[in-house]
Order: sequence, then C-alpha cells, then structure tokens
Amino acid sequence: MSYVNQSLQKKDAMALVTGQPVYTDDLAPKECLIIKILRSPYANAWIEEIKTENAKKTDGIACVLTWEDVPKKRFASAGQTYPEFSPYDRLILDQHLRFVGDAVAIVAGETEAAVDLALKRIKVKYRVETPVLDMHTAKDNPVLVHPEENWESKFPVGADNKRNLAAKGHEEMGDIDAVLASCKYTVDEVYHTKADQQCMMETFRAYCTKDHFGRLNVVASTQVPFHLRRILGNALGIPSSKIRVIKPRIGGGFGAKQTEVCEIYPAIVTWLTGRPSKIVYSRHEALICASPRHEMEVHVQVGADENGIVKGIKVEALSNAGAYGDHSPTTVGLTGHKAIALYRNLEAYDFDYEVVYTNVQAAGAYRGYGATQGIYAVESAVNELAHKMNMDPARIRELNMPVEGERMYDYDGNLTHTASCTMDRCLARAKEMIGWDEKYPCRDMGNGKVRGVGLAMAMQGSSISNVDVGGATLKLNEDASYTLSLGCADMGTGCDTILSQMAADCLETEFDNVVAFGVDTDVSPYDSGSYASATTYATGNAVINACGELKKRIIKVGAGLLGVAAEEAEFDGKRVYAGDKEVSLQDVAYKGTCGNTQELQVTTAFSSKISPPPYMIGAAEVEVDKETGNIDLIDYVAVVDCGTPINPNLARVQTEGGVAQGIGMALMENVQYSKEGKIRENSFMQYKIPSRVDIGNIRVEFESSYEKSGPFGAKSIGELVIDTPCPAIADAVYNASGVRVRELPITPEKVAMGILKAQLEGENHK
Repeated sequence: MSYVNQSLQKKDAMALVTGQPVYTDDLAPKECLIIKILRSPYANAWIEEIKTENAKKTDGIACVLTWEDVPKKRFASAGQTYPEFSPYDRLILDQHLRFVGDAVAIVAGETEAAVDLALKRIKVKYRVETPVLDMHTAKDNPVLVHPEENWESKFPVGADNKRNLAAKGHEEMGDIDAVLASCKYTVDEVYHTKADQQCMMETFRAYCTKDHFGRLNVVASTQVPFHLRRILGNALGIPSSKIRVIKPRIGGGFGAKQTEVCEIYPAIVTWLTGRPSKIVYSRHEALICASPRHEMEVHVQVGADENGIVKGIKVEALSNAGAYGDHSPTTVGLTGHKAIALYRNLEAYDFDYEVVYTNVQAAGAYRGYGATQGIYAVESAVNELAHKMNMDPARIRELNMPVEGERMYDYDGNLTHTASCTMDRCLARAKEMIGWDEKYPCRDMGNGKVRGVGLAMAMQGSSISNVDVGGATLKLNEDASYTLSLGCADMGTGCDTILSQMAADCLETEFDNVVAFGVDTDVSPYDSGSYASATTYATGNAVINACGELKKRIIKVGAGLLGVAAEEAEFDGKRVYAGDKEVSLQDVAYKGTCGNTQELQVTTAFSSKISPPPYMIGAAEVEVDKETGNIDLIDYVAVVDCGTPINPNLARVQTEGGVAQGIGMALMENVQYSKEGKIRENSFMQYKIPSRVDIGNIRVEFESSYEKSGPFGAKSIGELVIDTPCPAIADAVYNASGVRVRELPITPEKVAMGILKAQLEGENHK
C-alpha cells in the first residue's frame, strides 16, 4: 500500500490554515435576509396572544412568522434513517412552549439592527404553567410535556406521550437476580452524568435560496445532508424533490449537527418570501437551545466470584430527553449494549431503561451517543468491585475483557464470538506507558498532594448494522484523474482525505490524482451521513467497491482499443495491457468521451450486517491537593484498536480530541437549571471546557488488529475515544483522595467536602 496507513496531509489543510472562505457563513450571499428567533422566557407556557404588527412595520423587516403562519405537521428533527425511532413531536413553531429558549417567533430582515428592534416590538401574552424539571418525577406526572393528540411514534420503542415517556424498554439474558445472589462480591451504585454540550467551534448555521426552478437550496453546516432534506420536506409539507441540500466545510459537529437545529428557519422564510435568508446561532443560543448529551442516571449492579470473574451485570438507565424526543430511543440503547458487552464471562445480564420528557432543553446526539454514560457507570462499578475484592482493576479487566475468538453478546443477546480485537495488548501497553505497576494505586508527593492512577476499557461500533448506508461515485476524467463524489459529511475529521487514500491505493494512482467532492444531494450518492462511527467503515467499503467496478470498466474499454477480450487484459494504474500491447489510461479516458457506450463512472452502496467494535484502554494519572480538593490531570494514555488506521495522524488527532472532551466531561463541564428552568451555564464564562493547560499530557498509541469486513482492515475511531476518561479519572481521583464521586463533573468542591466528611466520620469513630 502506498497511501493507506500513511499520515498524509488533509486535502483541505492549506485552505483552512490560510483562511479561505469555505464555511457556511463565508459562502452566504450578501443579500441574505438576517433571521433571529424570539425565544420563550418560560419552561412551560402557552401563547394566548401574540401581536406582531409593530414588528412588521419596522423598517427593513421582510417577515415575522408565528405559530399561526407555519404548517401544523409534526416531525422529528433527529437525523436518522427513516422511519426514525425518534417521535414526531415538533412543529416549526408551536403555540405550546416547552422549555426556556423554545421558539416563539421568526423574524427576518435586511439588517441585524432591524431584526433586533423588531424582536423587541413583538408583544406576547403567555399562560404560564407549572413545568416538570426533575427527570425522577417526570413519568406519569400530571404535567404533560406533550399533551397533544397528533404526537406520533413511528416505531414501537415504548414511547407514550400521555406518560411523559419518549422511550421505555427491557432486555435480559438469564436469571440476573439468582446470579448476583450467587456472587461473593457485588456492587450496587448509582452514577449520574449531566447534559454536556458539544461546543464545536462553528455554531449552528444555514442559508437558503430559491433557484430558477422554484426549488429550495439549503446550504448548511450539517452532518446529515440527506436526512436533513427529508426532515425539511416533512416539516414544510413539500416533496424532497423540491429541496437541495449542500454541505460545505463544517467547523466541527461531534453529533450536535446530526439534528436539524436551525435549518428550518431560513428554509421556511425563503420558501414563503422567495428571498435568500440565513441564520447564525450565537454561542448563547448554542448553549440554551441546541442538542446536548442526554443527562442520565444509571443504576448498576455487578457481581463477581472469588476469582474475579464478572458473572452478572444489571443496568437501569433513566435518561432525560428534555422537551423533545430527538435521539432518545437510540442513545439509551447504547448505554447498556456497549457497556455490558465488555464482559465476556456473563451468566446473566439485565438492561432496563426509560427516557422521560421534561421541560428543559431537548437533548440529542453527542460523540459516544449513550455509550459514554453507560461505560462511565459500568466501568466505575467494576473499579469499585475490584477495590472491594482487593484486586488490581487492571487484573479484573484481564480476566473479563473481550478477547479475539472468545464469546461476546450482541445487541439481541445472542452469543457470538469476538472478531478482530487486541484489547489485551492495549491494556498491556497502557499499563506500561502510565507506569501502572509502580504507581498504582497512589503516591504521596510529600507536599499535601497525592497522585493516583485509574483505568477503564471501552468499545463502540462501526456503523449501525443493517441500517447505515455508505455511498460513493467514482468517475474517470479525460485527463486520467478521478473524481470521488461522496455523500458523507467531512466535519473536520478528514474523511475526504482517508477515502481518497483508499481510492488511490485501489486504483494504483497518485493520491493527488483523486479529487474528493463534497455533498450535494442533487448529485452525490446517497449516504446516511457522518454519525454512528460509520464513515471509514461503511463509506470506505463503498469506495473500495466503486474502485473495483470502475477498474473492470477501464479494462473493458482498454481491451476494446487493443482489440482483445477483456479477460485477456490487465490494468496497472497507468495502462491497460495484454502481452506486448498496451494503451495508456489517458487514451482510455479520451475514448470514454467519444463514440463510447461504456460509462466510465460507477456508483456503489454498502451496508453491513455487522458492526465490528473498535476497542480502547484509557489510563489516567491525577494529582489531588488534599487540602483544597484541586485536581490536576498529569498524564492520560490512550491505546486504541481501530483495526488498520487509514491515516495514523488523523486517527491520533481524533483520539486526542475525544480524550480532551472526555476530560472536560469528567472534571468541569456542568449544566444546571434554576428552579424556573433556565440554564445557568449559558456562556463560556459559566460553562467551562478544558483549555490546553487543563488536559495534561495526552499520549496515544495504536495496537492494530485486522478487521476482515473493513476497508483495508479498518474499523471506526470517532466515538470510542471519548468513552474512557470519565471512569478512569474518577478512579484515579478516588485512589488519590479516598473520595468516590459518582456524579459528574468531579469538582474540587466535591472532593474537598468528601475528604472533610471522611475526617469527621473518622473522628466520630474514635
């Protein structure tokens, strides 16, 4: 291989570092109407009267839309394959407002100043009702978040709007109660994660125009162009053929842009007025009315025998959907599936979950997609189990982790066998890198500070089996270059680059001879989009298939020029030849443009019946000040099995970024609501994410396996890498301080109060 497994520079690297206009707002026409949204100040209210006359009279205002002016057809805004698991519970604008920040009115005008003035001139009379803000009391609460009769769930996911349920389910294998009762050691604890924000650099934004055919052209920073087209069609009540979605460069997504958050607003303004329009969310809006991670409380019971063999795991997850059910039935599934499957010796497991509606900001997709919450809980419980047994947490993993060729339980509880897996090597290398045997559990530094270490393991998936579709169109151009048209969305991860690397090796051509073309739903092949760790695996396989088919066509045309049968000819990337005869690839390409009936272009699709997991071990070293509770992350090592890394540098950057996000989730990122339902952390002054000085020394290595079903042996890496920091850091803090924090984030205040509590209890026992 000339390019696969090589650290090539990203195709768009120079454009990005030199500030070329590549992002959505850079490309928007100057004549776009500026759109802003009037938002609800109440968590649960009904619009009794809304007066917009003065706003409409404001100079420069093109339109003001309220719930009375928009279609009344409910839709789901989650970017998922149809029929979506998420309930159809949204309107473009609704008379019923369900959280602080919900949309009340849309204002579009010539200038931002005109729009701001018009927003102030809208007068609204609200009927304020009691909100349900606590997820523990939401189910069967007399306050219904969605009392409407036209609420709809298209899939049997246990949703019931009259019970405030967005999803409910149960899965089991064996008699979990009997197995846990038979275990010598058990842990029974509850772990709580918050509604963390993705905080991508580019906030939500989109612009729309109407073309000369009367079609709606949508340019959006989205991870799911094809799903977005369908969502907008559903919301507007128009066929998808009337909508074209184009994805330019994305300034980060991390799952946030797998939801239609803002695109509907310019879409309806342009559809009704015929004028170009755009919306750009402020950071404030991106923090109060976007699509953060689902807050979850996960109750874990885990048991092991006297030898450290984990025999039973019971997981009960309570997930907070917020005001709308986007991604709610699907995220919660991974909470149990990805965590439970890490333990190969189970005799029984039980997974029970409920997702409830509340009157807070609606949750959505975020890197890890439910697995992050579940792995934090289960891995923390196993760490507690190891301490209870006086066993090294690394040793309990060695006894129970996935091992290639050994048993594993799939989504449906069926016993299968682990395919490509180097988790054992990942653990051995992580221990060596962090100095586990010398540092575990802690070292007193002699200055009031103690350093502790902790570790955790994780797995994710590679696309959604039997659901996700990757697509690729490959064309030979007349200069013997290739155009690779993709339907997946490069959101900074470099998928355009790695897919071009695959194509270059398959076609035996130079990397720069492959031109990757971004997403335009009018011309790109269908692709589910960039989510669920699908791009490298699913779209990569589609690219390989396209290369194979195009090579056959090149050989057929070349053989015709040579006057031989196609079976007699071969192709080496530069020429088609048979014996002493040969014809150059450029001559084949020219033939494709003249008197030719064989199209030198192919489109292929790929969908997998399996979802081979990537694996990871993460180990952390922290220093805790026992007087103040302050926590410094000293070192974090991540050792990853993602099959064959197609581009090691990009895989490394993915890992470093995911680990940094996990560090933020573990130590500082917090979403809190006032008693009125307002988010307190509504700017980066309050919502803290880690800076370079907060993340210590992140070190990444790969222990490669070879996944036979993957392109060049590759598996995914995008989501896996956020899953280990929370449990690893939590155990490192415990080892350093003796304080077990089970509600994230782990703040100095919680540690200091825990130390103080332990000291007082110790004195009382004297």
